[in-house]
Amino acid sequence: MLYGLKPRGVPGSVPPSPMVEVHLETVFFAGRVQGVGFRYQTLQVAKEFEVAGYVQNLPDGRVQLEVEGRPDEVAAFVAAVEERLHGYIRKTERRSARRAPQFQGFSIR
Repeated sequence: MLYGLKPRGVPGSVPPSPMVEVHLETVFFAGRVQGVGFRYQTLQVAKEFEVAGYVQNLPDGRVQLEVEGRPDEVAAFVAAVEERLHGYIRKTERRSARRAPQFQGFSIR
């Protein structure tokens, strides 16, 4: 035994704690996306998925969506937002990453 630690795989040893990461998508929607209930509708769609994050208006007229969760849930959520609000969206820009969870619940900012 080294420095009082038990080797891995030995009965009674404590397994290493894995670093928990989630999939993150940052999505920018452009078009007629402010003043039309876009954020409220996005909040309603979020209730149908296991995701966390927020949606907010930007000063340049776009809407920003930050959402995290399992990759399949995040992808399905973003697709549902795009489908439900397609008449208002002219352009969508997406960025993805992995990181430790930072949000609890989903909100409008």
